[in-house]
Amino acid sequence: MAFDLFCRVIDNFGDAGVCWRLARQLAALGHAVQLWIDRPDVLARLLPELSLQADAQRVHGVQVGHWTAAEHAQPPEGGVVIEAFACTLPSRYAAAMAARQCLWINLEYLSAEPWVEGCHGLPSPQGSGVAKYFYFPGFTPATGGLLREPDLLRRRNQAQQLDRTRRLRALTGLSPSQLPADCRYLLLFCYPDAPLAGLQQALASQDTPSCLLVPGAPPPGLRSQGALRVQSIPFVPQAHFDALLWCCDLNFVRGEDSLVRALWAGAPLVWQIYRQEDDAHLDKLDAWLARARWPDPAQALTRAWNRQDDAGVAHALGQALRADPWQAWQARAQSWCETLGAQPDLAHNLVNFCQKQRQKS
Repeated sequence: MAFDLFCRVIDNFGDAGVCWRLARQLAALGHAVQLWIDRPDVLARLLPELSLQADAQRVHGVQVGHWTAAEHAQPPEGGVVIEAFACTLPSRYAAAMAARQCLWINLEYLSAEPWVEGCHGLPSPQGSGVAKYFYFPGFTPATGGLLREPDLLRRRNQAQQLDRTRRLRALTGLSPSQLPADCRYLLLFCYPDAPLAGLQQALASQDTPSCLLVPGAPPPGLRSQGALRVQSIPFVPQAHFDALLWCCDLNFVRGEDSLVRALWAGAPLVWQIYRQEDDAHLDKLDAWLARARWPDPAQALTRAWNRQDDAGVAHALGQALRADPWQAWQARAQSWCETLGAQPDLAHNLVNFCQKQRQKS
């Protein structure tokens, strides 16, 4: 099949990150893929091979074009048009879809809420007559699943057999003196409102030294103290982000794309969900925690992290790093990763769904 995938970058890197991963996986499965994106500059931070001077280009089997050019493009004949995160298709392009007998997929945001299972795959009648369906990524077989390359977990296991300090040096360019071997490694990838004072307080007072890896410049006020060493590292492209997560004992991540990649690391993680008005994001966070089934201190830590509660973070992180809760957290992170990894991935699920809809028509 031929796929046209539309992406508008609303904020940060998540929109571009998810769409690029999906586009590349569809291309790897042998399908023709066109990615239309309104902010190629954001995608280029994740994909250094992308040229910002070219109007159109082919990268890793994916044809990449600027959103504005899609207004004059023809939808793929008998193909699939993916509208990522309700981004609203260009009007002229959308009007041409019916005559081209396109299938229309509305790719939704990731959610662990129970209602998602009932809405996944439902049709959305359109006045134009184009068949449109809601497609929900998720954590259960009743959803569209999660993005995962076929060999991802095998590559992770192979990488983790190698010396961690050497892997970190290759990823970051840092010297051995900047990457001590006898410490706990944590990655910090968070939004600006994260309660960093509580994080610093908890890690500084630990018996075990901690090295906190921070892509780019550390946030104001975050500094090395006591048992905590704050180490700035380069912003890594998307292709290296997984390997960075695999190096760390605990990953603090934000948004949708980074959450899924941290889950595949099979290690403890703290998720900072994208903030919404009226604290609607906290209900989504609770639904995710119900599926995660972290130990109580790790659940308390995640809630405090998302409520900007420095005192709560300091206390809960200290509790979560104690021997028994920490071992339980590690075990649950690994077992949930294995459970999720046994389910079909989102790209395969999506292709199968589209093929079935085509057979019905």
